[in-house]
Amino acid sequence: MFNLFFVIILSYLVGSIPTSIIIGKLVRGIDIREFGSGNAGGTNVFRVLGWKWGVSTILLDALKGAIAVIVVARMYLDNIPFNNITPFDDFTLIQIICGVAAVVGHVFTVFAGFRGGKGIATGLGVLIMIVTVDMALAIGVFFLVVGLSRYISLGSLAAAISVPLIMIIRENIFGVDIKGYHTILPFAIILALFVIYTHRANISRILQGNERKISFSKNKN
Repeated sequence: MFNLFFVIILSYLVGSIPTSIIIGKLVRGIDIREFGSGNAGGTNVFRVLGWKWGVSTILLDALKGAIAVIVVARMYLDNIPFNNITPFDDFTLIQIICGVAAVVGHVFTVFAGFRGGKGIATGLGVLIMIVTVDMALAIGVFFLVVGLSRYISLGSLAAAISVPLIMIIRENIFGVDIKGYHTILPFAIILALFVIYTHRANISRILQGNERKISFSKNKN
């Protein structure tokens, strides 16, 4: 039980690394939460510091989720202290648990007063390690929506919602046998709802026409 507690806490701490805040301090000496939307995520870095630093933040945030899944989870050496009723083997289940802990850490970072980002990129890093094809298609949705609307928040929402929809379509219409489908699907739906919740202010601004659009012009740095 202690080992499970250890990997959960370590995954949470990895997810808690405030990438956007660190980059804001290093690049311009600012707390990114005091500018733009006030959110400590890649989207706000994109707005305030430019696309290069925004993309870098998103990639590093995704890396946190991937590290929790492919590195921290491997530190779990015991048997699971409860009955594993999922279709996954024990290690994959531990990976999912560590991934969730990393997303929670990103949103409620202990290193920055529990005011983190919205968990999109970190969740991306987690899911792409588990349902790679579905996430690759969701990333395509993200870039398509952002390219058409220039709203990163809308692209994030569309990508999050598309993951369970893509899984349902692949499994039930195209007959693809997705391992652990009945376990991953509820997880993907819960994650999508969580993303909608963390983006509720963005949704309100989009509906009111006040959400800031990104520019693909030269970095302001």
